[in-house]
Amino acid sequence: MSVDPVGEVRARFGEGPCWDADAKTLLWVDITGGAVHRTNPADGVTEQCPLGGEVSAVFPTTRGTSVVARDSALLEVSGPDVVGEIASVPPHPRMRFNDGGPDPRGRLLIGTMHADKDPGTAALYRLDDELVPIVTGATVSNGLGCSPDGGLLYYADSPTLRIDVFDYDADAGMPRGRRTFADVSDLGGRPDGLTVDADGCVWVAMIGGSQLLRYTPEGRLDRVVPLPVSHPTSVAFGGADLAELFVTTARDPLSEADLAEQPLAGRLLRLDPGVTGSATPSVRLP
Repeated sequence: MSVDPVGEVRARFGEGPCWDADAKTLLWVDITGGAVHRTNPADGVTEQCPLGGEVSAVFPTTRGTSVVARDSALLEVSGPDVVGEIASVPPHPRMRFNDGGPDPRGRLLIGTMHADKDPGTAALYRLDDELVPIVTGATVSNGLGCSPDGGLLYYADSPTLRIDVFDYDADAGMPRGRRTFADVSDLGGRPDGLTVDADGCVWVAMIGGSQLLRYTPEGRLDRVVPLPVSHPTSVAFGGADLAELFVTTARDPLSEADLAEQPLAGRLLRLDPGVTGSATPSVRLP
């Protein structure tokens, strides 16, 4: 499977790719670079919106704006302008937002992590009129995705070296019945961002492991995709018919010697996976 860079942007810590179906562009972030990127995959042209701080996630909204997680705040952003603050992390020293995504009804689900990765201090929240914790006791709340029928929620708390799955009540916005979906402890790296394809298979980026993994709905390892970078951070389907797979990558953790051996570190990558993605809604803000 060929792996090609898209555009010229080289992020310090690229993360959070998310396809904006209305604009036909890919949203993604540079966490330590403090910026939101919007890339047209047809020509690689990327608009950059510097926001400062640590920008960990971005999602299109039904208002035609974006919701951005910057440090401990959720912001509504229109173009380069911050419209206002939507919510903030419940008070806890050195806690910030991390990964997330919309549920089948367009509710935003988003997790947190402590700067020192203190075990059990993070959580996964649902955004209603306020943030409602729906999974607690996490350490690095990370990859998130729903099955095509919306009945399952896949979730990675990275230090557990597992992908877990919940039964998901889309009407109530509540996950229940947590259990192990896949144990990745012997496969190299840690589970980071994930996505679900139209066949119900789960793709996960293994940060520090130089690879993507694909699991069938039954939890069987179906495919291992080696990458030319050691720190892939997340994955998302996009492009025409959601037939392209985009991978964000990081260079901040790497030494100068590592960077010399990994010229694509920090770049946005594109693969042809031979399958299509599962459409996700835009976020409906309260």
